Amino acid sequence: MWSRLSANLDFWVILGLVAQLAFTGRFLVQWIASERAKKSVVPISFWYLSLLGSAGLLFYAIVRADPVFILGQSFGSVVYVRNLMLIYRGRGEQQTMPVDPPS
Repeated sequence: MWSRLSANLDFWVILGLVAQLAFTGRFLVQWIASERAKKSVVPISFWYLSLLGSAGLLFYAIVRADPVFILGQSFGSVVYVRNLMLIYRGRGEQQTMPVDPPS
């Protein structure tokens, strides 16, 4: 079995595996953050790992010409970028909000 798997091991398969590891790693990051907070938490690193993994898998799918995989990863990337935009927009609004004077 190993000889058959290693026969197909090339740059693109390694790229796909690294991208899949990043994509899977986001769940580990989210789980650890939630366990530490004792509630469900989605840290910003979750979205970066999602985007990195999804972009890598999309690139891999394009090279392999897999239309199902391409479609699936294309939509996800849009969602991950949008979440990052909302996070950074929210941070900017928090910084510009006036502070109430002490009573």
